Amino acid sequence: MEGTSTVPDTSATSVTSAPPVPPTPPVPLSALLAREDLGLRHIAGPLEQDTVIHWAHTSEMADPYPYLLGGELLLTAGVHIPEAAGSGTYFDDYVSRIVAAGGAALGFGLAPVHDTVPRALVAACDTYGLPLLEVPPQTTFSGVARAVWQLMAQARLAELRRVTEAQQSLAAAAARPDPVAAVLRQLAQRVGGWAVLYGPEGAELARAGRTPQDGPVVALGALAAVVRPVPTRPGVPQGPTPPPTPTPTPTPSSATDTVGGSHLAAYALGGGRGFVLGVAAPRRDPGDHTIASVAAVLLSLLTGEQQSGSGSARSAALVRLLLGAAPEDVAPLLGGDRWTVVHARPAADGPAPDAVAASALGTALGSALIDTGGSVVRVLVPGDREPAAQKGWICGVSAAVAPHEWASADGQAARALARARATRAPLVRHGERPALADLVPPADAAAHARALLAPIAATPALTETLRTWLSLHGSWDRTAVALSVHRNTVRQRIARCAALLEADLDDADVRMELWFALRES
Repeated sequence: MEGTSTVPDTSATSVTSAPPVPPTPPVPLSALLAREDLGLRHIAGPLEQDTVIHWAHTSEMADPYPYLLGGELLLTAGVHIPEAAGSGTYFDDYVSRIVAAGGAALGFGLAPVHDTVPRALVAACDTYGLPLLEVPPQTTFSGVARAVWQLMAQARLAELRRVTEAQQSLAAAAARPDPVAAVLRQLAQRVGGWAVLYGPEGAELARAGRTPQDGPVVALGALAAVVRPVPTRPGVPQGPTPPPTPTPTPTPSSATDTVGGSHLAAYALGGGRGFVLGVAAPRRDPGDHTIASVAAVLLSLLTGEQQSGSGSARSAALVRLLLGAAPEDVAPLLGGDRWTVVHARPAADGPAPDAVAASALGTALGSALIDTGGSVVRVLVPGDREPAAQKGWICGVSAAVAPHEWASADGQAARALARARATRAPLVRHGERPALADLVPPADAAAHARALLAPIAATPALTETLRTWLSLHGSWDRTAVALSVHRNTVRQRIARCAALLEADLDDADVRMELWFALRES
């Protein structure tokens, strides 16, 4: 690999630091030549598409080398040129020193000293590959410098706008049900290349964008190893006195390289868990580092362990539940007396949400108690937090309950989610106001429900279809959506329920009684 550079990281949890704004982009020389008000004319030397200038500088020194930083458009009126310069090596020496200093181009003014550009200067610029511009008499050097700064200001504004739009799109991508894949897709699109997330062992976990050739892919994997934290291994004592512990070398937080025309960059994600973001692009614009750094921060949050509860406390709670402890005895370990259950599924049809997407949803809802089984993500949220609608998700929310009512709240959230899907609402909450059912003793209500629903109790599909159909006011289409079945299937099941129950389901009193029974079952 060639031109590899790394940035050391002195903080164990630091993410790649990026400047708040990208540096000022250079100005293409072709853009300056396109300014009709300047009237500049390219007369010698190459004019490559990627020739850029970083600033304009005026000098009448015979040897400007000590005063150049590199990347300048050097402007001169030829005051320093002696009369006999054309017959010696003066122009070769002059141009070679500019090239050695890193000058980007030379602008020669036709007034007030010279009427034409010396032919020997034209020949020297062709020889040494230095672009030579003819500055007409009506164009002042200060006007050229002002034009350079105007173009730089325009380029900087455009780059700032590009970075801002990229930050917004990356933040929006992180809120999607597939946040890691969405962030990588946005990053690859914004830099016009390829983005990949490496796991702690170096395996590719996700990728997006146009995959480069094999050489850059292999080189990017090697670059990721440069920034991946090295696990600390305890030393083995050699005798009674343990050897001194060597001072660890700081692991760089980022590294860059260029291989096969692809610009590579690797960023260690925060948390020290070994995740690395890799980026390969055909070019490297000034704002690309800032954009990639924003993506690295977002991916650090998405891949990091949630801190809303202690991992040891959650493990202890699980063990106690498995050993037979009551939920109300376990709840204090989780940090709350009342809890809300949230059921959620992606708004768009697609694959079931993965663990990272579920983790991102839990972070947004303020809880690390997440279950990703099946196509529905279940989250147990402390009751003092009000779950809000999440972009890209459809959510059903239970009432806030005590731990011994968790199972009941789980059913409430499931029914709320079914109603949200059927009504195409982003979030539906279970109603909390007192109902008429509260006036009937629970034992009597349960006995009545068992007796009334006995004919269909052995067929859960019938019971659930009747419950959903009644909750959606007899809508065939909405019930079909909520249950993910065909509307004809709903009709057949409801007709079967009516036959087994020997009830007229068009009667409002019958519907009310059945709904009461279903609530208690």
